[in-house]
Amino acid sequence: MTISTKRKIAVVALTTVALSLGAINGASAAGAKPKSATAKAEHKAAHEAKHQAREALVVSIIGIDAATIKSRLKAGETLGAIAGAKKSALITALVAEATKNIDAAVAAGTMSAEKAATHKAGLSAHITAKVDSVRGQGHGKGGPGDRKDHGKKHVKGIKG
Repeated sequence: MTISTKRKIAVVALTTVALSLGAINGASAAGAKPKSATAKAEHKAAHEAKHQAREALVVSIIGIDAATIKSRLKAGETLGAIAGAKKSALITALVAEATKNIDAAVAAGTMSAEKAATHKAGLSAHITAKVDSVRGQGHGKGGPGDRKDHGKKHVKGIKG
């Protein structure tokens, strides 16, 4: 057998095993409801609106335009460093916004009161950590999405 034939046999075998495991574990999509294109678009629009509102909030508190903030974040500064003396006010406003969103989720029935209480308990510490962290770590060239070796480690014994 040639290497190409061995590779094809290995791929077919792995695919067969993966498909049979999916069927055994009930991982088929037969019972799942796919989101309609309209629902996906609505979700994306709502997400974008929240993002724009948060961005506007940050800009209004810090007093620097969004483009400058984004370029400074990209350069490795933290949002806390950019905010300077306004860092505390920024954290307070972001905690208030997140609390409002959690309360809205509870009111809409998409989050339980218990889960909301858990989220709210660590909210200030979580937002403070985010404000003090450098953005973009682990992404981009060399990050999780840049897998030049993908497949080589996972299928041992097959050489190409």
